[in-house]
Amino acid sequence: MTKEDVSEPVERDTILGCQTTLSSHQRPVIHQVASAPMPSDYEFSFFDPSELQCREVLLDPSTTIPELFAVLRQWVPQVQRNIDLIGKEILKRGCGVNDRDGLTDMSLLHYCCKAGAPGIGDADTAASFARQLLGLGADPNLRSRWTNMRALHYAAYFDVPQLIQVVLQASQPGEVDATCSDFDFGTALHIAASNLCASAVKCLLELGANPAFRNEKGQCPADVVPDPLDMPLDMADAAAVAKELRTLLKRALPRPSSPLPLSVQAQYPPALSDKARIQLATMRIRLGERVVIAGQKVGTLRFCGSTEFSGGLWAGVELDKPEGKNDGSVAGVQYFTCRMKHGIFAPLSKITKPLERHKISTTKTSASIRPPRRIDLSRITSKINTGKQKETYSTGEKDGPCNWAKEISYFICSPLEEIMDALLKTTHAIKDLCQPHTNQTHWRNSSLNFFLILPLSERNNSKCARYVGLWVIS
Repeated sequence: MTKEDVSEPVERDTILGCQTTLSSHQRPVIHQVASAPMPSDYEFSFFDPSELQCREVLLDPSTTIPELFAVLRQWVPQVQRNIDLIGKEILKRGCGVNDRDGLTDMSLLHYCCKAGAPGIGDADTAASFARQLLGLGADPNLRSRWTNMRALHYAAYFDVPQLIQVVLQASQPGEVDATCSDFDFGTALHIAASNLCASAVKCLLELGANPAFRNEKGQCPADVVPDPLDMPLDMADAAAVAKELRTLLKRALPRPSSPLPLSVQAQYPPALSDKARIQLATMRIRLGERVVIAGQKVGTLRFCGSTEFSGGLWAGVELDKPEGKNDGSVAGVQYFTCRMKHGIFAPLSKITKPLERHKISTTKTSASIRPPRRIDLSRITSKINTGKQKETYSTGEKDGPCNWAKEISYFICSPLEEIMDALLKTTHAIKDLCQPHTNQTHWRNSSLNFFLILPLSERNNSKCARYVGLWVIS
């Protein structure tokens, strides 16, 4: 949403001695992007309010709000040290106290927190103007949609303790640990520590920032301080600051006097709410039992209940392997205790009991089956003595090869191959099956009996069935 014109004012406020008109019903708007208004024949590339030509442009009523926001974006001392002068002109033109710059999505309070940066701006001037803005209703919790940073985060990033104090005085208790997604959901203390902003770190600790707060990577502020050993020699001063901050933040961490061993803690699980107890009873799961998360990660259930980081029932699991995200704590709240990277939280619906694995005997796969081989039966004939006369049984070729046996051998596969070799090659085995008194019906019955004593897994074998069928009709 963009808005150049403002509605008719309904109340008046005084800012730095100048009359400005603000509407109490005006909704915050995002002003469109414009370029900074530079005087003609101006020799510098940046805006300098102390120069006569620039001062005339600044005070000219035709200079628009977007153009003045463009001036504030210039990161030079001439602009940042005049944040109050430029901000006053923006408000005089009807800009809402919570309106945003269309390019950066920053409000005047955000710009004010930047303007106190050491070496660039004037912290005292910026802090004074910030109080004026907060008195007019500036929202200290407003976030830039591009960086997701609040005014507190900007003040910590640019190492301006004066602005940190002003913003927190206007904020609710606990806002000192407000997180920012662009910094791995770390707090202002994380932001200051990672940028070696020593003054901001000390100020935040004095105002109650939590040094044990962990971001989504499981890092506390001391963990995000750059390693001094990784810095080049020309950054010796920065390395000294990093070493100092690490020591300061580690000393600020709470140290329990007598922490219980993990084995002892496991014997005393946290108390369950009625809702959590009923749900676990329905699932037939108890604290301390083995569980599986989404069918993948295995561990021990250590916590079940509501949390501060999300609604609903959550399960805290201590994993067997370091595949987790924390040590049982989230956003500074300790729900259970385990080793780092062994803790993980999941919705209770994702938790199941591990399935009992039984040893299942499997048949040989096709990859392990040896390919069928042909058996040369040209010299073997099958003769049955019926008591009348000797007769050679074949498939129509007198004294020729046993064609049906060849067809049978083609369909033989392991593990029947050895059996068939014995039946077809060994003469005495054939004689055992075909005694002189055995008739053709007995032959068929013997074949079927042989089939029935096969393992159950082989009875459904199509090749085995083909073999028996050929044997029977022979």
